[in-house]
Amino acid sequence: MTNRMPALFLGHGSPMNAMADNEYTRAWSMLGRTLPRPRAVLCISAHWYEPVRAVTAAARPGTIHDFGGFPEELYNVQYPAPGDPDLAEQVAGLLGSDSFGLDGARGLDHGAWSVLAHVYPEADVPIVQLSIDRSQPAGWHYALAQKLQPLRDDNVLIVGSGNIVHNLRAYDWGNADTEAFDWAQRFEKLARDHLRRADFVSLVEYKSLGRDAMLAVPTPDHYLPLLYVLAQHTEGEPLTFPVEGFEGGSISMLAVQTG
Repeated sequence: MTNRMPALFLGHGSPMNAMADNEYTRAWSMLGRTLPRPRAVLCISAHWYEPVRAVTAAARPGTIHDFGGFPEELYNVQYPAPGDPDLAEQVAGLLGSDSFGLDGARGLDHGAWSVLAHVYPEADVPIVQLSIDRSQPAGWHYALAQKLQPLRDDNVLIVGSGNIVHNLRAYDWGNADTEAFDWAQRFEKLARDHLRRADFVSLVEYKSLGRDAMLAVPTPDHYLPLLYVLAQHTEGEPLTFPVEGFEGGSISMLAVQTG
């Protein structure tokens, strides 16, 4: 199994990180230099959270600027990574009876390109995105993601992009470097403890983890990509945290790597 690709969850934070030079973006760049080079990336992003089941299949996906209220220069950023229609068909085939269709029109949302622009700045690694069906519970997503495990043996890097702690109502928009709330720190520590023990069942059932969990994960969109990565873990693999920190007091930038 030494040739298996790792799987990676990235806390993406603000869209402005797409253009930033900070501790997080430098760490993402380091991952691009140190990870084995994949033939393609399959990205599960918090920002394709809709009641649909689809895989992007465009050969040249566009750059989606799916946010508002940011400087104009951010809307001018383009990330022209190619797609991979063959991989899209492969993914849909692996998911089989769960009936994922091919979307030849959708581009890459900022959950994908804002981080991958640092990991692969030359935009020379093909990217395919998988939607998150918002109508389904966390356990369904974790079970679905296990069907993607063969991709790791086919030189595909599976990337989940979201945030383990993501509460925009509590976010300090005036100071991204403000100290994290106590509840945010406690929940991230709890998540780390479960991750170190490979106790993924507790993380799938996060709603039972108390008030801190409800504050940290008020909606599931940014949390569910983590489960897609945990579902790739196999017994005995190392599980590490290559990026750490908090943004705006209420967003965890923690990255989780298996393999």
